[in-house]
Amino acid sequence: MNNVELKKMESTVTAFLRSYASNETVSQEIAPMVAKTSLMMGHLYEDLGLKNRFVMGQFMKKNFPRLAAEKPKEILWKKYIYDRVNLVAPACFECKDQVNCFACRLEDECA
Repeated sequence: MNNVELKKMESTVTAFLRSYASNETVSQEIAPMVAKTSLMMGHLYEDLGLKNRFVMGQFMKKNFPRLAAEKPKEILWKKYIYDRVNLVAPACFECKDQVNCFACRLEDECA
């Protein structure tokens, strides 16, 4: 994936998160930071410097409460965000656990 594609992906995710932001600060600062971090190869909560998935859920409920209310509990945040914008996260291409991923779209992308 080249830099232009990554920037476009980041922009798409940022716009999506901004539409759910709880306030202007979240829209202008947190949403872009989460979008940029989501391009990294690790788990989103770890890449954001959060202790675990529970803390990630609290973080998202505080900053994107409507989005958090819509998210099914069994789907991980990065997967959920990228599914909602109809994209595949860059980390999915490196994932060794696609068999266990919930309705992974990577197979569709590479078919």
